[in-house]
Amino acid sequence: MSNLMDQTTKKWFLIFVLSTIAAVGLFTVLTVHQIKNVPPIPQEVRGTQTLYTYDDIVQGKAYFQKYVLMDHGTLLGNGAYIGPDYTAWILHEKIVNLREIYAQEKFGREYSELSPEEKTQIDFLVTQDVRQKSTLKEGVTQLTPQHEKAWLKVKEKLVEFLVKGNPQYAWIGGLVKPEEAEKMAAFIDWTTLVAVTPRPSAAPKEEVTTIKSLGEPMSVYKNLNMHPTYTNNWPPEPAIGLDATYSSLFWSLIAFMACWALTIVVMWAFYDYFLKFDTHKEVDASLKITKLTPMQEKVIKYVPLVPLFFVLQTLLGGYMAHLYADPAHSWIIPQSLLPFNVAREFHLNLAVLWIAIGWLAGGLFIAPLASGGKDFKFPVAVDILWIALLIVGGGGLIGLWLGALGKLPDSLWFWLGSEGREYIELGRLWDIGLVVGLVLWFTIVFFTVRKAEKITPPLAMIIWSAFAIAVLYMAGMAPLHKIMPNFTIDDYFRWWVVHLWVENTFELFAAGTLAFLTVALGLVSARFATIMMFFEAFLIVAAGTIGTGHHYFWMGENEYWIAWGGVLSSLEPLPLVILMIEATKEYLHIKGKGDAFPFRMAFLWLAGSAFLNWLGAGFYGMLINLPIINYYEHGTYFGMAHGHVALLGAFGYISIAFLYFIARANALAKGLHWDEKVSNLGFWLTTGGIFLFAFPVLVIGEKQMEWAYNYGYWVARTREVLEGMGFWLWIRLIPDIMIVAGAILILVDLVYKLYLSRKEAPVTATT
Repeated sequence: MSNLMDQTTKKWFLIFVLSTIAAVGLFTVLTVHQIKNVPPIPQEVRGTQTLYTYDDIVQGKAYFQKYVLMDHGTLLGNGAYIGPDYTAWILHEKIVNLREIYAQEKFGREYSELSPEEKTQIDFLVTQDVRQKSTLKEGVTQLTPQHEKAWLKVKEKLVEFLVKGNPQYAWIGGLVKPEEAEKMAAFIDWTTLVAVTPRPSAAPKEEVTTIKSLGEPMSVYKNLNMHPTYTNNWPPEPAIGLDATYSSLFWSLIAFMACWALTIVVMWAFYDYFLKFDTHKEVDASLKITKLTPMQEKVIKYVPLVPLFFVLQTLLGGYMAHLYADPAHSWIIPQSLLPFNVAREFHLNLAVLWIAIGWLAGGLFIAPLASGGKDFKFPVAVDILWIALLIVGGGGLIGLWLGALGKLPDSLWFWLGSEGREYIELGRLWDIGLVVGLVLWFTIVFFTVRKAEKITPPLAMIIWSAFAIAVLYMAGMAPLHKIMPNFTIDDYFRWWVVHLWVENTFELFAAGTLAFLTVALGLVSARFATIMMFFEAFLIVAAGTIGTGHHYFWMGENEYWIAWGGVLSSLEPLPLVILMIEATKEYLHIKGKGDAFPFRMAFLWLAGSAFLNWLGAGFYGMLINLPIINYYEHGTYFGMAHGHVALLGAFGYISIAFLYFIARANALAKGLHWDEKVSNLGFWLTTGGIFLFAFPVLVIGEKQMEWAYNYGYWVARTREVLEGMGFWLWIRLIPDIMIVAGAILILVDLVYKLYLSRKEAPVTATT
C-alpha cells in the first residue's frame, strides 16, 4: 500500500509539474504576442490642426489614475458602475455630433428632420468616418474635418463634466483642474479610437459569395464586423454597426459544450478513480493542542484586525449601496469628504487587506503545527510583520484619500496616494512595503515548516505557493518608478495580480493548507487528501493560468481566450467541493459516534467556502464568461454577483476559517470556555447575505444587458436606466445589512473568545 501510495503521489506530482511548465510556457508565448499587438499610441492626433499628442495621452492617463476615475466609472468596461463608461459615452457623443455635422453638410437640416432614407445615407457616412477614415495610426492619426469638429464639441462637454462634476453620477466637482481635464479627455478619446480601429493582425481575406436568390455577388468583406477592432468590436454601438462577431457566438457554443463535457469527466474521475484511494481508509490521529508556541502566541494579535477591517469594508459597501440608489444625496458622511470613488477604493483595498492578513495569520499559526511545535528562530519577526501590516494598511488608506481628493502634488501622488488601478490602487511606496512584508512572511513560514521531520506534499505546496504569493504581486509594479504609458499593457499586467496572484497562488496555498488541515483534523486520509490536492493544483495551473485570458477579451485578444479560459477556470472549484463533501461525510461519521469535534466552526467556514467558491467562481463565472453573454454583460451589474460571491467565498471564508481555527486552538491550549451560538449566527447571517446579494444585482444587470443589446452599451450605463430599477437598487440593502450584522458578530465573537472568555476545566482535544 505504501509503495502504491508513493507511486500515485509521484504520478500526480509529475502531472502537476508538467502542466505548470506547459501552462507557463504557453502563457509566456501569448504574453509576448499580446505586447507586440497592443493598440499604438500615436505621436500626434490631428485634423486641420494638432488636437493632442502622445505626451497628452500619457499625461491624461496619469491624471485619470490620480483622481481614481476607474473607481467611479469604467474605461473599456473595466471599473466601477455608478459613473458612465467613458469610452462608450464619448464614442456615442461623437457619433451624435457627426450625424448633425453630416446632415447639415449634405441636406442643410438637422438629423432629426431627415427622412428615413436620408438618415440611412448619413448613418453610412458617419460609420465610414468613424470605422474607416478616422482610425488609429502609430505615427500620425488623421481625423476628418467633420470628426475634428465633433471631437472638439464633445471635449467641451467632457471637460465640463470632469471639472464641475455631476451629482446624478455621484461625481463631485472642484477637484480636477481644467488643464488636467483636457489631458484626460485626450486619453479617453484615444480609447474610443482603440474601440473602432480594425486590428491589423485580424484582417480577413476578401471572400465573394454568390447568393442565387439575389442574383448578384455579395462581398462578405463589406461587412465591417468581419474585421474586428482592437477591442473585438466592443462596446456595442448600433449607430455604427459595432456588434459582436460570429466567433463570439461560435466560441460560446464550444464553451457551453466543453463545460458540460469536462464537468462530467471531473465527476467521473472522482467517483471512478479518486475514491478508490479512500477505500478502507484509516484517518490519521486527530490534532491535539495542549499549548501554544511563543510564535503562535504572537499570532493571536492578528486575529481581531481581520474582522475589524471586514466590518469597515461592509459598512463602506452599505454606504456605496445608498449612493448607487440615490447618488445625488450624501448619506451620513458628506460626499465632499468621502466621494464614491474614494469609498470604493477603500472598500476594495480593505477587502484585500483583511483577507490577506487572515491568510498570513493562518500560515504563521499552522507553520509550527507542521514543524512539530518548532518555532521560527526569531519569533520577534512575527511582531515586526504585524507592525509593518498596520503601517502599510493605515498609511495606504490615508494615501488613497489624499491622492483621490487631489491633496498630493504631482510628484507624490504616484508614490503615496492612489495608483488608480482597480483592486491595486495602493501608492507605489505602500506597494513596496507590502512586498517586503510578504517576503518576510514567506521567510518565517519557510524556515519554520522546513523543521518538520518530513516535508509532505501538502507542506511543500504551502512553502512554494507562499513563495509565489510573495513574488507574483510584483508583476503589477512595472515600471517601478512611473505609470505604464499604454493602458492595454498596464491592464494586462494588472490582471496578473488580480487573477494570477489571487486565483492561482492563493488557491495553491489553499489547496495545501486544506489538505493539511483536513488530515490534521482527522476528516480524510493523508493519501486521499494528497492526491486530491495535486488534482486541484493541476486544474489551478492548467485552467487558471490560461484562464486569465477571460479578462483580456475586450483588450484585443482572440475570442478563444474567454471561451476556454472561462470554461477551465469555472472547473477550478470542483475538486475543492469534492474534498469538502468527503470531509463532511467523515465529520458526520464522527458525530454519529458521539465523538467531540472541537474545530467544527473552522470547518463550517471551510465548507461554506467550497460551496460559495463553486457558486461564485464556477456557476456565476461561467455565466458571464460565455463570449456572447460577456459582450453585452461586460461592465454591468451582472458581474457583481460573480465578483462578490467568488471573492468572499473563495478567499474571505478561508481567512475567517483560519481565525476560528486559531481561536479554538487558543481555547484548547488555555482551557477557555467555548460556545458557538454567536459564531453560528455570524456565519449564517454572512452566508445568507452574500447568497441573497446576488439576486438584485443579477436582475439589474440583466436589464442593462437588454438595453445594451437593443440600443448600445452607453445607454445601459445611463442614470435613466438605473432609476427604472429603483426597487432592486434599494432592496439590495437587505442582504447588505445581513452581511454587516454578520461581520459585527464575528468581530464581537472572536474578541470575546480570545480575550474575555472565562477559564474552565481543561479539555482534551480529540477529533
